[in-house]
Amino acid sequence: MNQEEAAVDPLGLGCGYVAIVHFVRANGLDIAYERVGDGPPLVFVHGAAEDGRLWQPQLAALSDEFTVVAWDEPGAGRSSDVPANFGLAGYANCLAALIAALAPGPAHVAGLSWGGTVVQELYRHHPELVATLILADTYAGWKGSLPAQEVRARVAGARQMLAAPAEKFDPTLPGLFAGEPPAQFVSLLEQIAAAVRPDSLRTQLLVMAEADQRDLLPRITVPTLLIWGELDARSPLTVARQFEQAIPDTKLVVIPACGHVSNLEQPEQFNEAVRAFCRAHPPR
Repeated sequence: MNQEEAAVDPLGLGCGYVAIVHFVRANGLDIAYERVGDGPPLVFVHGAAEDGRLWQPQLAALSDEFTVVAWDEPGAGRSSDVPANFGLAGYANCLAALIAALAPGPAHVAGLSWGGTVVQELYRHHPELVATLILADTYAGWKGSLPAQEVRARVAGARQMLAAPAEKFDPTLPGLFAGEPPAQFVSLLEQIAAAVRPDSLRTQLLVMAEADQRDLLPRITVPTLLIWGELDARSPLTVARQFEQAIPDTKLVVIPACGHVSNLEQPEQFNEAVRAFCRAHPPR
């Protein structure tokens, strides 16, 4: 298993960490993930047009108590390209292989936006790997959470973006923050956007548009934390309320004056909610 180390200081405050990059082989793909800290495993799953670098504030802040892991999903970061006809179960099975490689026993598993959809599908196919779910600003698939007209509009916008010439390709989705992106993360966001692979994003968005996980939600039996930005324009609070009503054992934390990418816009409040929840529900 190849490894590489890199010193990371996500907030520019001299409080960084040494990220160790691991690779696990899953369904013929090389899946990269950063791992730092020691304690119960806490796995973070990023959204569309992103990679594991999105979770730098969580890796830095939570590794004092948890083994914090952030993957690059298939088609992102340092992981292999997405194969043809790759589906939602494919993402979930690759994530399962990563978690199984970490340690015996289940993990806390957190997903933001599209990452939350992947995490739900992980629970559908591999519930034994999940101690708790943390769903942040997410969807039960676009089809499962949004009005049909909104889904059509998003698909049309995605097609227009993907049809743009390479020099004009911009994978930045609108409405990610309540205001301007936090200044300390602008450079990071630009680096992540520059690394997006159009073919992978095309596959991902098509899967997202067709996904409908409403049937799964009432069958989730593990403790589930919902973290939502109060001003999330992409997955509004009405979606959070749908999750809250459908999943039997849930807690909803709403972060004031915060948009869709809540882990970057208000990292301290996000981290506090995750830490308190995971402490209250240690893995068996």
